[in-house]
Amino acid sequence: MTTYLPSLLGGMLIGLSAFLLLALNGRVAGISGIVGRLAQGANIAVNASFVAGLLLGPVLYRALAGGWPAVTITTPLPLIAVAGLLVGFGTRMGSGCTSGHGIVGLARLSPRSFAAVASFLLAGVVAVTILRGFGL
Repeated sequence: MTTYLPSLLGGMLIGLSAFLLLALNGRVAGISGIVGRLAQGANIAVNASFVAGLLLGPVLYRALAGGWPAVTITTPLPLIAVAGLLVGFGTRMGSGCTSGHGIVGLARLSPRSFAAVASFLLAGVVAVTILRGFGL
């Protein structure tokens, strides 16, 4: 059970933060939308606070756990950069990201979010299948 405890606690914190943002501000906790509005200078206090919380989360983890988690990334940096750009393009095209659609949208039973999450998952399965075919 202790193997899954950090993931469980992280998921609970994500759910709590999404709930609080929706309940207290009427805003969906979609990270791409929050960062986009922050870049446009809209509602700076709320958006900057949310982004600051995202950035300080790992620092808090390190303080509580006594160190950084062991992470090994074997994917080449150019592929990671292309993937990041594609994700950014997809979030704009899909009017939201996995956090907005997958966490808050599904909880609100939004048909648009159900379609978006199905698309995210299908695209992920197709991408992994193709990349494994190329040995990546």
